Amino acid sequence: MASNTLADGGDDAPNYQLRGVEQVSPNTGTKRYIPDSPSSLTPAEGMLFDTVDDAYNFYKTYAEAGGWTVRKGTQHENRGIVINKYFFCSKEDQKVFRPVDTLVEQPSDRWVRRIPSKRTGCQAAIRIKLTDAKKYLLYHFIEAHNHDFVHEEDLHLLKENRGINRAHEEMINKMSHLNIGPVRAFNIMKEVYGGFDKVGATKVDFKNFKKELNLFIGEFDAEMFVKRLMRKKEFLPNFSCEYETTDEGVLKCIFWADEDMKRNYYMFGDVISFDATYKRNKYNMMFVPFTGIDNHNRNVTLGAAILGTETAETYSWLLRAIKNAYGYAPPVIVTDQDPAMKRAIADVWPESRHRLCMWHIMDKLTTKVGAALCSNTDFRKRLSAVVWTDSLLPEAFEAEWAAIIHDFGLTDHEWLTYIYGLRESWIPAYYREEEMSGLMRTSSSAKARAPKKRS
Repeated sequence: MASNTLADGGDDAPNYQLRGVEQVSPNTGTKRYIPDSPSSLTPAEGMLFDTVDDAYNFYKTYAEAGGWTVRKGTQHENRGIVINKYFFCSKEDQKVFRPVDTLVEQPSDRWVRRIPSKRTGCQAAIRIKLTDAKKYLLYHFIEAHNHDFVHEEDLHLLKENRGINRAHEEMINKMSHLNIGPVRAFNIMKEVYGGFDKVGATKVDFKNFKKELNLFIGEFDAEMFVKRLMRKKEFLPNFSCEYETTDEGVLKCIFWADEDMKRNYYMFGDVISFDATYKRNKYNMMFVPFTGIDNHNRNVTLGAAILGTETAETYSWLLRAIKNAYGYAPPVIVTDQDPAMKRAIADVWPESRHRLCMWHIMDKLTTKVGAALCSNTDFRKRLSAVVWTDSLLPEAFEAEWAAIIHDFGLTDHEWLTYIYGLRESWIPAYYREEEMSGLMRTSSSAKARAPKKRS
C-alpha cells in the first residue's frame, strides 16, 4: 500500500512551483533561469537614467519581482563623478578558500571559520555609463542566471532584504528595560506590523543585535563614558572634565565643557540657567545642562553634567567644578526652587545673584490653584499679564497682584502667598534695570527641545 507522505510528494507536501523559466542546454545539460518579471520592469540596453541610484533602484525592483537580489559592484569615477557602474546578482563570483594543511601548525590569526559560500558565479548583471547628455545609459545586460529563484513568500529572509534598523534597535532596547528578551520583542513587533515578512528582520537578527550590544556595553558603560571624556581632556587643552565616584567605584557625578561651551560662557555667561528637572536614565542619574542666551536670543550650551543625587553636597561639587573650568562664577544664575541648590549657590558662589525661573513657577499654577479656576475664568490671563512683563514698577505689580487675589477670593491661598513672598527672586518688575538676557523665562523655550521632564 502506498503511503501518502511528504517524502512521496503526497497531498500534505508543500506545493512549490518553480519561479521563472528554466532552460536546459541539449549539449551540456547546463541549466539557465530567466526571471519571469513584467516587461515594464525588465531592463533593456539603451535605457537612460538620471542618476546611479535610479538605475540601482530599477534593477533592484526587477530583482525583487523575479525572486533574487542585487549587489553593487565596481564603479569608475572622474573627479568625483561616477562615469561607469556595475550591478550584479548577489550570487555573482565565488569565494575561494585557501587550502589549510592540518598537519602543519598554523598561527592563531590564520584560523578562520570555513563558512560555505552561497555564491554560484552567476553572470547576471547590468552596466551603465555616463553619456555626454549627463544621463546614465544601460549598455550591457545579461538576463540569465545559473541558479533558481526564491519564492515570493520567502524573499524577506534573504540577507539583502533584512537587517536591524533604528526602529528595531529602539524596540529591543526599550523591551530590555521591561525585562523582555529579543525573541519576545520580535514577536511583539511581528504582531504590530502584521506578519514576519513585514518586520524586515528575523528572530536571529534580533538575538544577534542584543548579544553584540551586551558584549559592547557590558557592565562598563559608565567607565567607557568617563574614559572617553578624560581622553578628550588629555588631548584637547581647552576641554574640561571632572567626575567623582563612590567608595565602591560607582559614578556619582560628572561635569564637562568643550571649547565651544567655554567660548559661549565667556561671551554670553553673564546670566546662566541651571536646569536639573530632566528625565533620569535607567541608572537613576539625570542630565543637567547649563544654558545661556546669545545675541540672537537663541539658547546656547555653556556646559553639561550628569548627577546621581540632588543634594547640597552634589550641587556644591558641581558649582566648584564649573568655577574651576571657567575661572569665575557667573554674575547671575537662574534655577528652579530646589532648596539644596539654593544652599549650594550661597556657599560656593556667594558673589552670584540667584534668581528663580518664572516658567517653573507658573507651570505649577493649574496644579496649585485648580484647573476650573484657570480654565473657566480670566484668572490665568490677568495674572500672566502682570507676571510676564517688565513694564511695571514694583509698586504697580504689588497693587495689581493684590487686586487679582482679592477678586478671586485667594487671599488665604498658601501657595500663592508663598510665591508672592519670593517675588523679588522671580518677578521681572524687580529687575527692570538689571540685564537678565531673557533667562528668567529661558527654561520655557529650552523645554521644547529638551528630554521629557520628571513628574
